[in-house]
Amino acid sequence: MMSKLSTSYQRPHAAVLARRLAEPRRFIQVVAGPRQVGKTTLVEQVVEGVRVPVVFASADEPTLRGPEWIAQQWEAARLALGRAGAVLVLDEVQKATGWAESVKRLWDEDTRKKRPLKVVLLGSAPLLIQRGLSESLAGRFEVLHLPHWPLGEMRAAFGFSLEEYLFFGGYPGAAPLAEDPARWVRYIRDALIETTIARDVLLLTRVDKPALLRRLFDLGCRYSGQVLSYTKMVGQLQDAGNTTTLAHYLDLLGAAGMLTGLPKYAGQMVRSRGSSPKLQVMNTALVSAQSGLTPAEARGDHEFWGRLVESAVGAHLANAAAAGVCEVFYWRERNREVDFVVKSGRMLTAIEVKSGRVGECLPGIAAFAKAFKPKRTLLVGGDGIPVEEFLLRPVEHWVKT
Repeated sequence: MMSKLSTSYQRPHAAVLARRLAEPRRFIQVVAGPRQVGKTTLVEQVVEGVRVPVVFASADEPTLRGPEWIAQQWEAARLALGRAGAVLVLDEVQKATGWAESVKRLWDEDTRKKRPLKVVLLGSAPLLIQRGLSESLAGRFEVLHLPHWPLGEMRAAFGFSLEEYLFFGGYPGAAPLAEDPARWVRYIRDALIETTIARDVLLLTRVDKPALLRRLFDLGCRYSGQVLSYTKMVGQLQDAGNTTTLAHYLDLLGAAGMLTGLPKYAGQMVRSRGSSPKLQVMNTALVSAQSGLTPAEARGDHEFWGRLVESAVGAHLANAAAAGVCEVFYWRERNREVDFVVKSGRMLTAIEVKSGRVGECLPGIAAFAKAFKPKRTLLVGGDGIPVEEFLLRPVEHWVKT
């Protein structure tokens, strides 16, 4: 049974941010990642330990803020400046229109006048954050990416077992509700799924068919771990939308940290990008909450549980890819398939997940090894690396030399 969250628990990323804020003013610190992974909590924990004034403001409102809001918060931080400096924290900064241009102007003013004001920006829509950074703030920032919580952190903070993690996933805010699965499902659907789609995707990006995007997300949860062509998706969704629209919507869901499409590994990126995607949730809570199954029913459904195991392994890899650790693909040639292909620098690793489905064999690994000569091949589950051990270690341990 899970233990209660220790209020003193800090994600490992907190130490990184604390070190950066202790340095002389050099870069804007950008803390980015999906909604509800603890970005605000982590920054609050870190700034509690700084010995200068802190101004903390959030743009996470139902209506968009304007650039004048950023200027107002910035001026308040300037007024709080002491000889040792100050820290300005702007949460959900991507919700403020024209935020990047305003930050650039104000940051450059402080640089010219040698004001020791350090700035931390938080955002839940990594694609929009990255777009603003690359277009306006080149050379002025560094990013601290906060991914979904892995098994090790959920165990340290909440006492999660492997089975609890596979079903309930890595959302810290929902963890205390796991003892009441029906309440947990409502929270995931209302406070996470709906809020993320409505406030991190639809409010900030042009989406001509919002109902189609929502149905695509539902489809991705049902088929997580499976390869599905865009043409088949159009048929499943019963919509006149074209494949380009679906690919774009999948990119938006991936940028929000919900659902991504892994491309096929072909040794040539041009061919990979045009392939049918392997649908992959970024957090298994999304699969469980949409399944309609209780934890006991999920464990009793061997096919569903096998897909949950593979989705957990895929999410572990996909979150590492989102943080820039590696690139993740799948491979299929006729009836031979490799669940995950991970590229880290020049090192190629083929990973097969053994879920216990009847008649399962591994012809894909041998065929892939012959064609591409990966440096490492791994079997996760079954007679290979225990799933728990794989999820407890960082992806770098498995895919780097």
